[in-house]
Amino acid sequence: MSEEEEEETSEVPILNLESSTFLSKWSPPRYLWRGLSVLILAGQVIVRTIKGKIHWKNTLQQLERVGPKSVGVCLLTAAFVGMAFTIQFVREFTRLGLNRSIGGVLALAFSRELSPVVTSIVVAGRIGSAFAAELGTMQVSEQTDTLRVLGANPVDYLVTPRVLASCIALPFLTLMCFTVGMASSALLADSVYGISINIILDSAQRALQGWDIISAMIKSTVFGSIISIVSCAWGVTTLEGAKGVGESTTSAVVVSLVGIFIADFALSCCFFQGAGDSLKNCM
Repeated sequence: MSEEEEEETSEVPILNLESSTFLSKWSPPRYLWRGLSVLILAGQVIVRTIKGKIHWKNTLQQLERVGPKSVGVCLLTAAFVGMAFTIQFVREFTRLGLNRSIGGVLALAFSRELSPVVTSIVVAGRIGSAFAAELGTMQVSEQTDTLRVLGANPVDYLVTPRVLASCIALPFLTLMCFTVGMASSALLADSVYGISINIILDSAQRALQGWDIISAMIKSTVFGSIISIVSCAWGVTTLEGAKGVGESTTSAVVVSLVGIFIADFALSCCFFQGAGDSLKNCM
């Protein structure tokens, strides 16, 4: 065998060794396997719920936490958002002589967009961060492994109750925020711009349809599932101790908000094709 052939044969194992070492050190990006964990967790929650594997005590506890304990901050936010939105356009509508359209515009804006989105943002900041922090702490302290040893399914005990509570509570919070937002807007328009509350309510009643309220509740249910599943998925995939818990909490809220905005755009495209007919009714 010549010297050149010996050099070629000696180089082949080295290349194989380098490639195997490279593959052994490679791992999928964190955002990729976290995204997959969201899909897997969502599928598990759906299957376990259909099978009736629901821990009702935990579900009621989480429902109280997501619903009644979030009412105050949600209503306060809705009131100020409604007044700020009213200030932006009521004066111009008054100058154009469109006083009888103000209530319809407020009702459509609140029912279709503002109420479900604002409520979900508040809940994502308050509840989503708590879900991620709690499950992240349990993950790094190996409490989830303890549940498995005791024969309890962490999905049934920890994740499903949070998802169900969020999906149930968000629509009712949205309806309350819609009511408070409309009330604050009507009071501001009456006290500052002299537009009668009766005119605003009559215009809102003529513009608003049943589908507008139903679509708001559907949006809220979808947003609640996004917040809870993303937060729980980020929590159960937490690594690196206390530092990882903080990172998971922040990342869960950010991803939840982005998911809410994307879902809102998609649902709005499916549900609504414009507000022309509704606005004609309140002219």
